[in-house]
Amino acid sequence: MRSRYLAFAFALLATSVFAHEPRRGPNGGDLVDAGAYHIEIMAKGTTLDVLVSDSVDRPVPVTGFKALAILVIDGKTQRVVLAPSADASKLTGTTPATITKVKGAVQLTSPDGATATGRVN
Repeated sequence: MRSRYLAFAFALLATSVFAHEPRRGPNGGDLVDAGAYHIEIMAKGTTLDVLVSDSVDRPVPVTGFKALAILVIDGKTQRVVLAPSADASKLTGTTPATITKVKGAVQLTSPDGATATGRVN
């Protein structure tokens, strides 16, 4: 039993050691890995936008994608459903309160049903 806990703890440690820190995206947001994609997470007021790009940072149209953001806003966890914008350039949603700093995770679902998560701390 103890060896299972040690293996689990090592797996968590290895994941956090090799995780990529967010970097500045081309539009000024936090750019993070989400499976086979990169996502740029941007907030302005109560609007949350997520741009999707491929592994070499080429924009990916978001038609057929969907996403759920789970953010900490003013110390409270908020769930934000994101849907494609009218021009399919980004996923967008509205939060109940103004976002001052993006902190949380975005679960991205691609048109083929595959899911991936990008995290910003």
